[in-house]
Amino acid sequence: MNHQDSLQHPYNSLHTSNSLLSLSLSLSLSMAKDIEVGVRDGEYATKEQPPAINRGPGGEYATKDYKEPPPAPLIDAEEITRWSFYRAIIAEFIATLVFLYVTVLTVIGYNRQTDPTENSDACGGVGILGIAWAFGGMIFVLVYCTAGVSGGHINPAVTFGLFLARKVSLVRAIMYMMAQCLGAICGCGLVKAFQKAYYVKYGGGANQLSPGYNTGAGLGAEIIGTFVLVYTVLSATDPKRNARDSHVPVLAPLPIGFAVFMVHLATIPITGTGINPARSFGAAVVYGKEKAWDEQWIFWVGPLIGAAIAAFYHHYVLGAAAVKALGHFKSSTY
Repeated sequence: MNHQDSLQHPYNSLHTSNSLLSLSLSLSLSMAKDIEVGVRDGEYATKEQPPAINRGPGGEYATKDYKEPPPAPLIDAEEITRWSFYRAIIAEFIATLVFLYVTVLTVIGYNRQTDPTENSDACGGVGILGIAWAFGGMIFVLVYCTAGVSGGHINPAVTFGLFLARKVSLVRAIMYMMAQCLGAICGCGLVKAFQKAYYVKYGGGANQLSPGYNTGAGLGAEIIGTFVLVYTVLSATDPKRNARDSHVPVLAPLPIGFAVFMVHLATIPITGTGINPARSFGAAVVYGKEKAWDEQWIFWVGPLIGAAIAAFYHHYVLGAAAVKALGHFKSSTY
């Protein structure tokens, strides 16, 4: 079409511009819808980005529009029919396997490096600080890798806490715990297969009460340590906080990994730090010595109690779930 034709038909240019504008709006709406849908099976997946921050008259941050996500059903029969459910279970298994392989290998390596019969340098090896970094760093890496697939629990206590907070269904929680325990056994089995002599000689990375500490001290350390971890998980992955405090960007795996690191620094001298029943169970199964089983109950009861306290505190006290439920009950009565 030449210039003269365009003058004779000015509506052609207008029609083309309208078509381009319609196409642009359609693409924008489609992208917005994709963001809104998010990742269904990743419990750590973030919601859509909130609008720009609004400030009140005094400069304070105004409350954002937020819709509370519905609690997970106790038994979700539909999720059992989806491949994403089984993909998440596989992700939990592999993540826990890798976690136990790296961390138990670090513990055994440290024990060998500080053994006076093997090494004259009593201060050699990575030390307690290095062990804490190994556990915290691996949690950071693995949660980052698996958050969008399974939620990156890698710990039955975390799964239990999220179940009590109604973030996962009962079926998913049970399957996750089974996958985590099996992955822990396989991870410790790989360490034993590759370094059997050192594995048996240096205790297989099994958790035990250290000399000088009684059962109460060990149980208290496991309860408080797991409370710190699960409370951090619930806070870092709280969608309401992400919507309200979007001006403070938070990468969820980072504070979770730091929580594991700090708890290990405090409790390695007491129990060797469990705070993860799968970690303690897998090491005890593969090591197989009686001492590892004598105190195994501490590394289950303590973490589960700590996770329950953290879930109650975050969901019912800070989240005011009990107050909201009571208010709803009052408003619906006559």
